[in-house]
Amino acid sequence: MTEEPIRKIIHVDMDAFYASVEQRDNPTLKGKPVAVGYAAKRGVVAAASYEARRFGVHSAMPSSTAMRLCPELIFVPLRFEVYRSVSKQIHEIFARYTNLIEPLALDEAYLDVTENKMQIPTAWKTAKAIRAEILEVTGLTASAGVSYNKFLAKVASGMRKPNGQFAIMPEEGEAFINALPVAKFHGIGPVTAKKMHELGIQTGADLKLRSLEELQERFGKVGSWYYRIARGDDKREVNPNRERKSVSSETTFAEDLTDKATIEKEVILLADSVWAWVERTSRHGRTVTIKIKWADYKQSTRGRSAKHSIVDVTQFRQISLDLIGTVFPLPKGIRLLGVTLSNFAG
Repeated sequence: MTEEPIRKIIHVDMDAFYASVEQRDNPTLKGKPVAVGYAAKRGVVAAASYEARRFGVHSAMPSSTAMRLCPELIFVPLRFEVYRSVSKQIHEIFARYTNLIEPLALDEAYLDVTENKMQIPTAWKTAKAIRAEILEVTGLTASAGVSYNKFLAKVASGMRKPNGQFAIMPEEGEAFINALPVAKFHGIGPVTAKKMHELGIQTGADLKLRSLEELQERFGKVGSWYYRIARGDDKREVNPNRERKSVSSETTFAEDLTDKATIEKEVILLADSVWAWVERTSRHGRTVTIKIKWADYKQSTRGRSAKHSIVDVTQFRQISLDLIGTVFPLPKGIRLLGVTLSNFAG
């Protein structure tokens, strides 16, 4: 038996991409709290500058909430054609270093540089070269995570943001995961982290103590993924041909929702968040699914497929509202809502 070669994976993530583009193109916005989106009654924040994030403003937040948190917040409209153009420049830079590029969004991607085109001996130096070239070409900063698998590279890219990079070497992986709070694990959201905390699982070391059977019982199919990543086991390859099957947005509420008008408002906000991705990527789907997690943690879904691809946000909102309308009168309060679009054309 021969050991598998150690891969060199980089996760590149642009820093506050949309907001940084706006600050670059309008110097009067530099150093100020900026939200990309619309300050409308039912608007939603698509992106926030780091200055805005210090006030707690973040993407997918209702615009009204963002303005309460930061009264000085400056809203600028989305310019998807500009973001797509800059993203193209960034991906052209990636392609100078490797053909193994897996885009995750306009502003982030995995790169396998085990055998890079520039013959740079280390992934660390490769990441620094890529970030320097992005800055030179676009005037924007990027952060990077370097490691031997995708999970750790993704976690690492957030460790030195903005405009930094962090590496997790093979000999450091086990200790890093053991000490990492589960809330910082990529793939473990706030709701799951809270449930883990209630079970006494605070860190990767705690997670590693739990058996595969227990994690599957507690968390379903995804429990096997938690079992593997607690051990640093991620054999997923960087896939240049990765095709996204769906896009979704969901939110958990501080208090269970029971009011119909409030629930419908939240569904519209979620639908608009999903539609922002549709406009960024120009990909249109036919199937809308509503996810509901009730006050007792039980889950329900409602779905509908249109005859043709949904190309209008008004239609997407209406289908979403029609689906949530099927659960009234409510049997109990709602603690989480999600909206998903799938069944993409082509």
